[in-house]
Amino acid sequence: MATKVRAGVGAEKGKSGTAKNKGAPAKKASAKQAKAKPGAASPAIAAPAPARQRDDLPAIALPLPPAELDPANRAYFDKCLEKIGFVPNVLQAYAFDMAKLSAFAAMYNDLMLAPSGLSKLEREMIAVVVSAVNRCYYCLTAHGAAVRQLSGDPILGEQLVMNYRAARLDPRRRAMLDFAAKLTERPNEVEEEDREALRRVGLSERDIWDVSAVVGFFNMSNRIASATDMRPNEAYHAQARTLLE
Repeated sequence: MATKVRAGVGAEKGKSGTAKNKGAPAKKASAKQAKAKPGAASPAIAAPAPARQRDDLPAIALPLPPAELDPANRAYFDKCLEKIGFVPNVLQAYAFDMAKLSAFAAMYNDLMLAPSGLSKLEREMIAVVVSAVNRCYYCLTAHGAAVRQLSGDPILGEQLVMNYRAARLDPRRRAMLDFAAKLTERPNEVEEEDREALRRVGLSERDIWDVSAVVGFFNMSNRIASATDMRPNEAYHAQARTLLE
């Protein structure tokens, strides 16, 4: 912020100097002083700051022209605008093909929002851990924001993005995230003992299916996002950053 200079202060200083030197002959600048030195640098002029470029444009690196939204997807986009104030770029990315957009949205909504033995927060936690293993910029940003919002705990959101093992989790959630990480990193090594570890902390057979389905979906989504350089909406970065008491 620029400092405001008060004109009155400068004027008073000028008066004081004039009174003090009243009657004294004015000193003339010598010719040597008056003459500009050859090669002397002229006063620096600050260059205007370059205009800030938005990080979320374009949404993806592939210039696929958007298709005309059908009524169902237009209603879905309108609902996003009403509820969160923007259309997530992942939906914009799929909007070149209505069949693909509809299939993606249906699978996402079924896995993440439909009734389940897993809470919405737990499903978002799984999404973040999978995305952390895959280092998916889009999904870490978007679903990290969802964890912060649903938990009211920005520290938890950051921990899951950086290293979920640093979070102080209850045994159920720790087992769930251990399973998600292993299924992402070393799916060929998952065996009965891994499923049994989930049963021991209270997950049902259906819950184990739901954990696995969320892990599978986000491994797919991470790869599409990385392949297309999908950029998260800038709004996600600032959401739910205040720790609730």
